[in-house]
Amino acid sequence: MYSDTIALEDKYMVSFGVKSPIVIERGSGVSVWDEGGNHFLDFTAGWAVTSLGHSHPVFLKALAEQASRICQNPDSGLTYSPARGRLCAQLIKILPPELHHFFFVNSGAEATDAALKLSRKITGRKWIVSTSKSFHGRTIGATSVTGQSVQRDRYDVLVPYCRFVSFNDVDAAREAIDEDVAAVIVEPIQGEGGVWVSSEDYLMQISRLCEKSGALLIVDEIQTGFWRTGPAFASTAQGVLPDFITMAKGIAGGFPFGCVAVSQGAMKGIEHGDHGGTYCGNPLGCAVAAAVIEYLISIDIGSWVKQLGSLCKSRLEQIAKRFPDVVKEVRGCGLLFAIEFKTEQTAQRVHAAALSNGLILNIKHGTIIRIFPALTINKGELLEGLSILESAVTRAIEIP
Repeated sequence: MYSDTIALEDKYMVSFGVKSPIVIERGSGVSVWDEGGNHFLDFTAGWAVTSLGHSHPVFLKALAEQASRICQNPDSGLTYSPARGRLCAQLIKILPPELHHFFFVNSGAEATDAALKLSRKITGRKWIVSTSKSFHGRTIGATSVTGQSVQRDRYDVLVPYCRFVSFNDVDAAREAIDEDVAAVIVEPIQGEGGVWVSSEDYLMQISRLCEKSGALLIVDEIQTGFWRTGPAFASTAQGVLPDFITMAKGIAGGFPFGCVAVSQGAMKGIEHGDHGGTYCGNPLGCAVAAAVIEYLISIDIGSWVKQLGSLCKSRLEQIAKRFPDVVKEVRGCGLLFAIEFKTEQTAQRVHAAALSNGLILNIKHGTIIRIFPALTINKGELLEGLSILESAVTRAIEIP
């Protein structure tokens, strides 16, 4: 059974990456089991997606109840939906009043593309400013503003008029943001780029530069949104009011879904026909997202993430202190952390050793292991996973 699944995928699936040799069949919370019944802890949350953990009752109930009613509206988004209305009602609870206009998409990359397209239309300008090491999605538009050459250079035809500046460098941004710039796109924390955290006033400084030049500000909260770092949104917690906030991943707890919040000012430049999509705002996704957000509000998940984030940071720093010869740095906040190793060989050995001991981790850029479990992980599960990680570092060092 196990080998059959691997053989079928290897034969018929187009491979875009090296897979771990495990076949996951089911999950509950942060626990998952393979086809042979072996247990693993998932410290990736499906790449920050399963915010409630796997197969959470709130998720399952919303999915089943809405599916029994209707999944896709007739005439798509051109008819009204109670589920869509409920989602809007939940979103206004966690976003400032200046960002109480929304449209829905199917993924983070779609959210990025839409925000870029609308920014150019609203301003009548062409140029987009992005940052080095950033990641904004895998569509051609999102790839074009991603600040990693490894993601861009393999494609001959990219969307033109993109400038890149160093992340966290306000002076560089000041030089780049002029009256030809339609928008600046930036992440509060560069998650896929390696968990690089912006300085305390960086986003506010960028916001002021945009306001001065007339450029729009797009804040990519696809990975940091929905309490991943503690507050509901990292940018608005810092007092920044972007023109667009792009959202996805944790918004619907594992259902493919995304959203763009639009400022009152940007709304003035949006007209009928400027955007749309067949599945955008489908009732099934809206119902799940509304239920997930409502539940996370009800359990005060932000306080829990801050509490566990402090614990996670402390334990990771202890590991770094214990192994200074192999660990380069620990960085992050909330439940989004990176432990960076000095060599790719060490990181690969740690990743493999952790997997053999029942812990699923995500490795980025060869040397970085990203830690971002479900927001609902309990203290015991977090400490168990970090203990496995520490043992894996020990094993990696001992391998000749």
